[in-house]
Amino acid sequence: MEGPRSAGVKVLSSPDRLDRPFSDPLVVRLFPPLATGVHWGLERTQMALQALGNPHQAYPVLHVGGTNGKGSVVSTMSSILTHAGMRAGCFTSPHLCSFRERIQIGGRPLSDEALMGYAAEVTDAVLQFGLTFFEAVTVLGFHAFAREGVDVAAVEVGLGGRFDATNVCSPQVSAVTNVALDHADYLGDTLAQIAFEKAGVMKAGVPFVTAETDPEILRQFRSLASERGVRMVEVDVADEAEDIVVAVDHTSFDVETRAWGPLRLRTPLVGLHQAANTLLAVRILEQMPQGMWPPAVAVQAGVETVVHPGRDQIEVVDGKTWVFDVAHNTAGILSLVDTVDRLDLPRPLVVLVGVLGDKDWRSMLPPLFARADYAVLTQAPSAPPERRWDATVAADAVAHLCPMRLEGDFAEAMKRARAEAGDGTVLVTGSVHTVGSALTLLGREPLGH
Repeated sequence: MEGPRSAGVKVLSSPDRLDRPFSDPLVVRLFPPLATGVHWGLERTQMALQALGNPHQAYPVLHVGGTNGKGSVVSTMSSILTHAGMRAGCFTSPHLCSFRERIQIGGRPLSDEALMGYAAEVTDAVLQFGLTFFEAVTVLGFHAFAREGVDVAAVEVGLGGRFDATNVCSPQVSAVTNVALDHADYLGDTLAQIAFEKAGVMKAGVPFVTAETDPEILRQFRSLASERGVRMVEVDVADEAEDIVVAVDHTSFDVETRAWGPLRLRTPLVGLHQAANTLLAVRILEQMPQGMWPPAVAVQAGVETVVHPGRDQIEVVDGKTWVFDVAHNTAGILSLVDTVDRLDLPRPLVVLVGVLGDKDWRSMLPPLFARADYAVLTQAPSAPPERRWDATVAADAVAHLCPMRLEGDFAEAMKRARAEAGDGTVLVTGSVHTVGSALTLLGREPLGH
């Protein structure tokens, strides 16, 4: 089966990951100006890494793709491995407020000075082989992990899988969280096409783990795994987890494991989907060589202390409840509203939403606004101009769902949402840009000021 893109096809507009290369002052200092679009193919990244001595081969990699949840899975694994006493690297994208969120070791971001130093070491190769911004960041991450002497790296796929820059690695275990319609212009407009692209992280002889449950997609994954000589492990939270509790400050459940026996796991990441993400992280770690298995106490402590902000993150700020979630596609919104339905949040519930123009807001907004007492539609200040949505058109299309206001200025939109909520809850969602901007305005940046 052929995917919708072939290696070497250049797409000029930046599609995904809300890279926001100019939103953080550090970013413009890391590299000279680079293209921010997608240029399919792994050759440039491979050649740059080869010129640097192949740093991505210096440590085991756990490679995770999927439509939603992959950052939560990667962060959870990194936290567990860190609690096991390993020097664990964690590579995620995009960032909410600071570029430093993307490259962490032992749960801590590298300093500006360290990142600048490592960027200087890779810049010649980046320029020589014409890397895009995300390719350069991938090279920087792999190089930094090698220079910092990590024992293992948990790496999140940026876009798709087959041609994503991170797919140059030879992982110890690879995984796909799930498959949903997103980035159709780049990955295909059917689930089968998107699944094919995401399954590109499968490598011959390497265990492949997935939490996808759709029967058709699973059949496709099984077929591809058989063709590639891959042992596939299927994870289903509905069948494997028991006594699931979703609360405002945690998600917990019981699970039987091959490596550690019965475990009660409690994660601060809220939602039934976070139970699935946590279980997937644990199942991936079970596929590592037995000698690398972290002890059970590290599994439980790592799950309990994972930090991955902006995912059903619930904060009380000046006595008001705020919920921040980066849901930016229909599947993400459905997971979000499932969480909202399970929690007893203070009412009224006011939704502050800003969506990118290339997302399917017509499908995203109705289930969200059906739960809302009031909505404020706005524009995140960090959203790239070419990707900004027409909030006026959106407001007209969904005006019948709940009372709402259109406010183009983001700070004013925040004030309006706060005022309308009274003693209730403000839910901020729609994109990483929207959540990151809100956290910044409220002084809740993940890494502080």
